[in-house]
Amino acid sequence: QVQLVESGGGSVQSGGSLRLSCAASGDTYSSYCMGWFRQAPGKERDWVGTIDSDGSTTYADSVKGRFTIAQDNAKNTLYLQMNSLKPEDTAMYYCAADLARCRYYYAAGGSVLKRTRGDYWGQGTQVTVSS
Repeated sequence: QVQLVESGGGSVQSGGSLRLSCAASGDTYSSYCMGWFRQAPGKERDWVGTIDSDGSTTYADSVKGRFTIAQDNAKNTLYLQMNSLKPEDTAMYYCAADLARCRYYYAAGGSVLKRTRGDYWGQGTQVTVSS
C-alpha cells in the first residue's frame, strides 16, 4: 500500500510561483513512477507531468517550460515547482504513483494522454491563481 500526502497549495496572483510537495510512504519510493495531475471544477483530471525512476521528466504541453518536477529519494518526497502561473492553472493538484515503470498512454487521436497510470493517489491540494 502506498500513501501520498500533498501540501503547498494556496492562492497566488497571475505570474507568481508555488511549490507543491508530495510525501510518499514505502521504502521502494525510488522505483515508483511518480506524477502530478490536476482537475479544475467541472473538468476531467489532466496529467501535468511525470518523473521516471532515472530522474528524467516529461510534461504536458500546457505546463512545459513553466513547471518543474523534482524528487528527493532520501525524503521520499516529490515536488512540483510552478512558475509563471496563469488563472487557467487553477485546479486541485494531485500526485500519483505507479508501482511499475513509467510508460506513455495515448488518447484516441494519438496524442500523449499521460505517462503515469495513477495506481495510487493523494488527497489533493488546491491551487488558485487570480488575474
